[in-house]
Amino acid sequence: MTEREKLLEVRDLRVTFGNRRHPFTAVDGVSFDVYKGETFGLVGESGSGKTTIGRAIIRVNPVSGGTVSYNGQVISGKVSREVDRQVIQNIQMIFQDPMASLNERAKVDYIVSEGLYNIHKGLSEKERQEKVSRALAAVGLLPEFASRFPHEFSGGQRQRIGIARALIMDPQFIIADEPISALDVSIRAQVLNLMSKLQKERGLTYLFIAHDLSVVRFISDRIGVIYRGKLMELAGSEQLFAHPLHPYTRSLLSAIPMPDPVGERNKQLVVYDPACHGYTESDPPQWTEVEPGHFVRGDRKELDQYRKLLGQ
Repeated sequence: MTEREKLLEVRDLRVTFGNRRHPFTAVDGVSFDVYKGETFGLVGESGSGKTTIGRAIIRVNPVSGGTVSYNGQVISGKVSREVDRQVIQNIQMIFQDPMASLNERAKVDYIVSEGLYNIHKGLSEKERQEKVSRALAAVGLLPEFASRFPHEFSGGQRQRIGIARALIMDPQFIIADEPISALDVSIRAQVLNLMSKLQKERGLTYLFIAHDLSVVRFISDRIGVIYRGKLMELAGSEQLFAHPLHPYTRSLLSAIPMPDPVGERNKQLVVYDPACHGYTESDPPQWTEVEPGHFVRGDRKELDQYRKLLGQ
């Protein structure tokens, strides 16, 4: 098997809010890699720290500890203006709420090309308009939509405008922060299919943040499960669904709705209680690779149990 190229490396990432006297740790020692051309899913309930990780990568949230490296270069903490420009150009974000993330007073033409005004200042007006038209066409919108305002569009169309705004910068890496959770169910599949199509055409790499495991399974190559700022489990999508090890992962999987009414009625919901672990200072939980590509957090006793479940 050929060695995959790492695009993003997150090591012991820590993000805190508040002041020194009353700090709140939103992300606590998270480590993972994202490989070039893949979709890495990050899953967890609301408030688990998913969005905070995405915003720390793109330098919106300051990092309290650990490092974020992109293409082998550290991009967290204090960096040069040149590195900051590279981050803006190569890493883009699609936001959760397509209404709140678009400037209501600006026309689509300005919204989509706002990044160009800041980074590609030497573009002529004609070149800029051509880039906007190509970005809109890439997401299935007509060029004449550029002269309209966001309130004239549906939720799905507004999210496509948000995707066009990210694409116009020709990024390598896109952080999609719950890009479909605010959309109607019928529109969600369209946006997911569009993202998959753009990934194939442009060789994009995604960090796909969501709380819905069934959606993440559809689009992701690997999935990381996060709870209260800590990664609990990380594995290939099918690997995770076939052999969920951590109790929290099992609780998330048990909450996925089933299309069969009888099965849905009879299924057993697994409720996760952190007290089930009983960790001690002498045997704290460790982040361990229990099989190739499958990581899980647990103490020695739990890790032995997980290995037995995997038939090792």
